[in-house]
Amino acid sequence: MTEIGGRAALVTGGGSGIGRGLALELAQRGASVAVADIIPDNAQAVAAEIEAMGGTAVAIACDVCERESVAEAKRQANAALGPISLLFANAGATSFERFTQMSDADVDWIYQVNLMGTTHCLQAFLPDMIAAGSGHVVATASMAGMLPAWIPLHAPYSGAKMGIIGLMLNLRQELGETGVGSTVYCPGGVATGMKDNNERYRPERFGGPGPGPVKVPDGFFHEQKTTFLPPEQIAPMVLRAVRNDRAIVFDHADQRALFVETYQNLVMQAFDDAADYEKSLLSPSTSPAR
Repeated sequence: MTEIGGRAALVTGGGSGIGRGLALELAQRGASVAVADIIPDNAQAVAAEIEAMGGTAVAIACDVCERESVAEAKRQANAALGPISLLFANAGATSFERFTQMSDADVDWIYQVNLMGTTHCLQAFLPDMIAAGSGHVVATASMAGMLPAWIPLHAPYSGAKMGIIGLMLNLRQELGETGVGSTVYCPGGVATGMKDNNERYRPERFGGPGPGPVKVPDGFFHEQKTTFLPPEQIAPMVLRAVRNDRAIVFDHADQRALFVETYQNLVMQAFDDAADYEKSLLSPSTSPAR
């Protein structure tokens, strides 16, 4: 069981959306919080909110795509709050474009922010936690990673988020006897503002800031069928999973049916095909494929 109170936490993407919700909830539970964000003004605003409610916080500018930026964020957080024992690798970026119409910079940005940004944070903060024998790391993935075919025009995003799920579940085995816990959070519909603010923080090396919100295709079924929860409603759920050292946390119980339907139709069919082929190898009248 991981207690929250009295610990120092760092939240990337902490200046808005899910990150802001997590930062505020951590502070309410007695953690000191390093609010890291690529937009310094957003980080400052959330840190000010925490201080106004009597908590302890520090705002840090951080671009998770850059290892040195993450390392500098760690140095600043440690200097202000002491060793970080709760990491929330939450920063993300999205897009709704056909894969074949995305530029190299478009694809690189999605992978670098989501998958490599999470990896950079884990590389920076895990060694200290393992040395101390205590701590917990959380990475924000997505139901688009758990169910990659669920959202159309989302290929690099789904790939990056599925990569985070694989990274965290495998890492959990590695951390088993270190005293450090791990959780991967798969949002199934949270009102984060990412769609509207996404292009504001796109670095120059990935094409620079865009002219406006991410364009979502007309008639997009995901938005029509999903209830979008406010970040402050899901933050306690995520922290409960941290406290209980859950491997995965979801926020929409009604998506269970979609998960079962998807994997029965897709994965189970693949297993059925494998079983049929294995049976054919045992048939005297059938020669093994060469």
